[in-house]
Amino acid sequence: MTTLIFQSFAGLLFFDLVGVTLGFPRLHSLARRFPLAKRRGRHSDAQICQAVAEACVWYPKRAFCLQRSWVTSLLLRRHGIDSQIIIGFRPAPLDSHAWVEVDGKVVNDRPQYQKFYQVLDRL
Repeated sequence: MTTLIFQSFAGLLFFDLVGVTLGFPRLHSLARRFPLAKRRGRHSDAQICQAVAEACVWYPKRAFCLQRSWVTSLLLRRHGIDSQIIIGFRPAPLDSHAWVEVDGKVVNDRPQYQKFYQVLDRL
């Protein structure tokens, strides 16, 4: 589990560095093209989500939903679990949110987001 937490922390840092230097379009492109490992790893989606949550506790700044979801999805794919980052919005009151789905099920957040938010993009 320690390795997963370290990978999660490194992913949060990478997201910040790429976001600041190259911008969101590069992060978006990387998420779209990130490959799915051919073989499933030994970690479950729940373990990976827990590791990202733990890394967020120790990360020196607040990791918002898009950053957490980006790291979670890429780690899931790296461990052979097909996942999608969902970016959604709610028109009234206006709000946006990002979460991760595996087989159509929310894995890193509350499932209510699927019901109350309209999907803008799936990565």
